[in-house]
Amino acid sequence: MAFVLTPEGSVSEWLAEFDAWLARSPGFFAGRAVVLDLSVIAPADDAIVQLIAALQERSIGVMGLEGVESSALGSKLPPLLNGQRSSTTIDTAMVAPPQASHASAILAAQAPKLPTSLVLDSSVRSGQAVRFPEGDLTVLGSVGSGAEVIAGGSVHVYGTLRGRVMAGSSGNQRARIFCQRLEAELLAIDGYYRSADEIDEQLRSRPVQVWLDDNAIIIRALN
Repeated sequence: MAFVLTPEGSVSEWLAEFDAWLARSPGFFAGRAVVLDLSVIAPADDAIVQLIAALQERSIGVMGLEGVESSALGSKLPPLLNGQRSSTTIDTAMVAPPQASHASAILAAQAPKLPTSLVLDSSVRSGQAVRFPEGDLTVLGSVGSGAEVIAGGSVHVYGTLRGRVMAGSSGNQRARIFCQRLEAELLAIDGYYRSADEIDEQLRSRPVQVWLDDNAIIIRALN
């Protein structure tokens, strides 16, 4: 699994906005694979090197590039990936390039035109990722360790939640997360997150709901 960063417009302005997001969500990219899509800005060779160096200064390692000609890649640059995706990734919709908002700088998604939802009849296994930016996502099974679920609306998990869940990825601060058994690695709503070591042990293994209140993640037991 990898996040795709797609700079737009002025690179300096994009980095400034990216810094603002990182300041609010430090450590979000820790240990995560990142792909840099340069198809929108089409930078010169030296600009690619400078941009990758700027991301490295922010502790973000780029594993590969998209949207550039292979002739532009020097020996010191990451390889060209040509848009290939892992067979363990489940894409429910094409993901658009990031826009100017803080959330879409990380999790790119077009604003939903109509309310909609997606129901998965099976569990999300370890190493899989499900992205549904158009609305609510319901998993009738469990979310395995190392798995990832991203929704533009709320997320409902009827089994055990062991992986990462990100609700409100399209900027919906009213989105919520529900699960029958909390064992999550990370919970996030609209870019605000709480990692496993920040979750109260008394809430572990219990049914909970998660929401955003005044820019803070709130977790409460359902019973």
